[in-house]
Amino acid sequence: MDDGKPTGPQAKWWSRPAADGTGRAPGAADRADDARPPASTPTPSDTPMAADREPAAQVPDAVPSQAPAGPSEASGGPDEHGGQEIPGPRPSGPPLHEPDEYSTPPYGGPGPWAPAPPVQRPTPAHGTVVPPGAGGPPPQYAATNGAGIPAPAPAPQPAPADADGFPLSPPQPRTPAQHPAPAVHPPHAPQPPQGSPEHQGPHPSPAPQRHSQWLQYDPWGAPGQPLTRPGPPEGVEPGRRKKRRGGAFMGVLLLALVAGGIGGGVGAYIERNGGLTTVELPQAGRDNGDRAPESVAGIAASALPSVVTLHVSGTAESGTGTGFVLDGQGHILTNNHVVAPAGSSGDITVTFSSGETASAELVGKDSGYDLAVVRVRGVSGLKPLPLGNSDNVQVGDPVVAIGAPFDLSNTVTSGIISAKQRPITAGGEKGDGSDISYVDALQTDAPINPGNSGGPLVDNQAHVIGINSAIRAADSARGPEAGGQSGSIGLGFAIPINQGKRVAEELISTGKATHPVIGVTLDMKYAGDGAKVGTKGADGTPAVAKDGPAAKAGIKSGDVITQVEGQRVHSGEELIVKIRAHRPGDDLDLKLTRGGEERTVTLTLGSASGG
Repeated sequence: MDDGKPTGPQAKWWSRPAADGTGRAPGAADRADDARPPASTPTPSDTPMAADREPAAQVPDAVPSQAPAGPSEASGGPDEHGGQEIPGPRPSGPPLHEPDEYSTPPYGGPGPWAPAPPVQRPTPAHGTVVPPGAGGPPPQYAATNGAGIPAPAPAPQPAPADADGFPLSPPQPRTPAQHPAPAVHPPHAPQPPQGSPEHQGPHPSPAPQRHSQWLQYDPWGAPGQPLTRPGPPEGVEPGRRKKRRGGAFMGVLLLALVAGGIGGGVGAYIERNGGLTTVELPQAGRDNGDRAPESVAGIAASALPSVVTLHVSGTAESGTGTGFVLDGQGHILTNNHVVAPAGSSGDITVTFSSGETASAELVGKDSGYDLAVVRVRGVSGLKPLPLGNSDNVQVGDPVVAIGAPFDLSNTVTSGIISAKQRPITAGGEKGDGSDISYVDALQTDAPINPGNSGGPLVDNQAHVIGINSAIRAADSARGPEAGGQSGSIGLGFAIPINQGKRVAEELISTGKATHPVIGVTLDMKYAGDGAKVGTKGADGTPAVAKDGPAAKAGIKSGDVITQVEGQRVHSGEELIVKIRAHRPGDDLDLKLTRGGEERTVTLTLGSASGG
């Protein structure tokens, strides 16, 4: 307390606020001191003077925090800022209560021990010194209800009155809306300077000074915390948040679509490539390409440079076949039915395994053996294919067939020798039997197809042991046919090279081949077992030629020949095949039946020109 001195209250941070900052009501200095009998007899040292204890003019409960303090009339007229009527001075009389030397609430100024209202804050008196560091940062916004709308100020409560009806002046708390802003003067209403006419009245007094340090101080709140949750900035409508939410939703949706597309692309890529990284599987390195000579690869590497493909075209037809080089002079061996479409004026083109082509000319042919020889000129570096011995071939020996099936040149297939000495007849398209070929063939299961005709059948040393000539077609009821258009069923037939070698030598030497004969005419309609000698020849001559090999051996018309060199004969075709498997001049042992009796004869084969 201030010990009753008339100089005004001493500045203390818990002193009671007054309208003019002096502790007295406005205009109190102009009123006469009212001697009021005290309710008790306090000592002069702790009892204030009557003039000092004069109650201040009643200040409205809700005065805007930024409203400047102006002069008020002693008569209690209306306040120019608050709009409320201020009552006049209280009549003198005894004090309503004993003075409180500690200035405890509610009659003293607010202190740090006073309970704080839920959302209200005390307002310091003018000149109060705020302890350093006690205040937090100023609030950013006025008190709101959390949605950006200022909270309504509480309804003004009637001021407490004493027994005589005079109002008391308890501490004036401020609502959040009245809490002082960081700036003393609001930006929209600049505060006039002190001493201006607006601040001058009948009894001018200095306006209370607001300290920003106190405005930041809240002894009951956490440092730096605003009174309420700040709302949106001034001028921003709450509806814009919905727009931002809508835009954010569209952005999230677009991001999800893009991410989904990228994820799908990455998944497809992973499924297609097996992962995001390059996959490298273990693999053996390259070798030098060497193979065992007896392997299929070794045989093919050795024989292919000597194998050629023939394209033949004539006036009526054309065809494709295979051949192989016989010598360095350009002679090539093939089948007769391969070159037959060329006739006497057709074209024959030879293509080597290297891709080089050359024209070829016919050297000679023989339909009875189904063999022909052509020759190319002006070609160097020819590699002849070595010839083997077909008499050494055994059933089960491995073989390799090389040719151009369906014009696919340099095709290699492999198999074994399935059988030997198969009597094969092919041709016969002319009807007179002049084009029928008789072959004592080697049977193989190496795949042979149309286009393989004339190609080599080689053994495991890459030596020729046969000339591929015919296949058995699955849909053929007449037996094997050369050049049949049906695919291979594992029944291929080749002319033994021993026979081919003799015929090729004759064709190269004379252009024609000779056939071994016995000098008889056979009854091709005989249905019994064996080959039966006919009764008459084709032109009405005797069936056994006079002075022929058969006549000299004692063979007669009607005899049935059953064996040739110990091999069983079941038909006339088989007898021809067995005879043509030999050379003219060879001696043959024949077994025959005459009148139910078996006889054995020996004869020497004659010779006849082939066509």
